[in-house]
Amino acid sequence: MTKEQLFSYVDHTQLKAFATWADIQRLCDEAAEYKTASVCVPPCYIKRIADTYGDKINICTVVGFPLGYSTTDAKVQEVKNAIEDGASEIDMVVNISDVKNGDYNKVEAEIKALREACGDKILKVIIETCYLTEDEKIAMCKAVTNAKADYIKTSTGFGTGGATLEDVILMRNNIGPEVKIKAAGGIRTKEDMEAFVEAGCSRLGTSSAVDILIKQESNSGY
Repeated sequence: MTKEQLFSYVDHTQLKAFATWADIQRLCDEAAEYKTASVCVPPCYIKRIADTYGDKINICTVVGFPLGYSTTDAKVQEVKNAIEDGASEIDMVVNISDVKNGDYNKVEAEIKALREACGDKILKVIIETCYLTEDEKIAMCKAVTNAKADYIKTSTGFGTGGATLEDVILMRNNIGPEVKIKAAGGIRTKEDMEAFVEAGCSRLGTSSAVDILIKQESNSGY
């Protein structure tokens, strides 16, 4: 795949706790230049990005991030605030404690509540695969499908592990036809990016896309 094609899959990400406005500006400038799918940023920067860049870039943000155990009411309010500030896409973290307790109906109900709060905006559901058994991953595929979220997402990038091809294939085999897949966490090479796309991902969450596809280009012959 060409680098232009790969950039179109990328949610260009900066979610570090110590991200400065200069870091966010760099991210947004790169996203505008290379035409990434979105920038994925902390909620506190959404309005400033929207005011500065207008419709030059698509803004994604995170909710209940990265641990997932905020209350549903708190997550719903986060969604409403983010959309009001200018976000078009929401990446929510499920309540992993509820998953581990087997309270799958409760998880599904929460996703439905955030789906309603999102309206026509895109909702991606992070299930944090590194903490789940195969049966729990399959249950989350069903919950995401039933709640009519747009995407299921592998990881926050802040857990003990990131995306794997095995998990993407499992998701592809267990989600409904309307649900897309986003891989995130540990994507470090062009080969990684291509492999995840070929496995069925419609989005890739990474902070390294420019390093991979531009800065390393002269050394690797991409």
